[in-house]
Amino acid sequence: MNTPHLLQPSSVSRRDFLARSAQAAAAGFLGSAYAESTPAASLPSETLVTQLYKTLDEKQKSILCLPWSDPRRLKVDNNWHIIKQPIRDVLNADQQAMVREIFDKLHSDEYKKEVWTQFDHDNKGDGGFPSASIALFGEPGTGQFEFVLTGRHCTRRCDGDSEKGAAFGGPIFYGHAAGSFNEKPDHPGNVYWYQAKRANEVFAALDGKQREAALLGKSRQERGNFTVELSGKKSGLEGIRMSDLSSDQKDLVRKVIGDLLKPFREHDAKEAASYIEAGGFDNLHMAFFKDQDVGKDGVWDVWQIEGPNAVFYFRGDPHVHAWAHVRQPA
Repeated sequence: MNTPHLLQPSSVSRRDFLARSAQAAAAGFLGSAYAESTPAASLPSETLVTQLYKTLDEKQKSILCLPWSDPRRLKVDNNWHIIKQPIRDVLNADQQAMVREIFDKLHSDEYKKEVWTQFDHDNKGDGGFPSASIALFGEPGTGQFEFVLTGRHCTRRCDGDSEKGAAFGGPIFYGHAAGSFNEKPDHPGNVYWYQAKRANEVFAALDGKQREAALLGKSRQERGNFTVELSGKKSGLEGIRMSDLSSDQKDLVRKVIGDLLKPFREHDAKEAASYIEAGGFDNLHMAFFKDQDVGKDGVWDVWQIEGPNAVFYFRGDPHVHAWAHVRQPA
């Protein structure tokens, strides 16, 4: 099923248009899970962030609260701490529990348990979830207020749409080293490997000529924000363009995007879906890379989807690193 092209009617407000666009795009990418729109009075994580802010004393604020203009607000990386001190050294037990709840509510009910398992496992050597670091940028009630949580294999944001036109509040990162640093070809126990399995269904459906366009040699380097820098280009990107796929093949790519979005809460997933659709689905390109084929089994561990206003980069060698950056098209 192809989602119809989304055009903004002049008779509705931009907010109404985006809400309808998000619902239509979600139906195309995410299926029935997010297809029905359920209005919410507020976003739970944002409400909790404001409550957390109000519990902070002056010493805690001096450590955790930063200006909206601080460049760390939009930084993304695979293993970093946004401030030096972990939450266990700054927050009391009740405040740490609030941070855990904020983190949980940034993810879908279906996947939040797996996401939590991944974060706690990958940060176990440093003390688990209490080793995470957070920062709060701006002030609540000003229209510029954002929460960022970081650690090994984690960059997550909660912004109440303060960062205009950015899904997830800006670029994000997730990953998992399940059994060991160097995972086996089938990545047993990796909570995100299902995304690569779905992506390889697309490659399996390509004909010989399409595979020549889609399968490339060397993948991009991981360099923080540069990893998912948006090009604005509608053509000439790496891999095969969606316009060169059949309707059935496009449907498979939509399922891949749906799987990429499903770990996250409904609001963020639907916003990302609407921006991807608004940027033109046919402008997306999908590429697979043979230079990092774990086990040399022809199941591609490294792949990406890129368009003018969206990049998803999945690196499954030696374990999973996944980067995402989606914005409203210019």
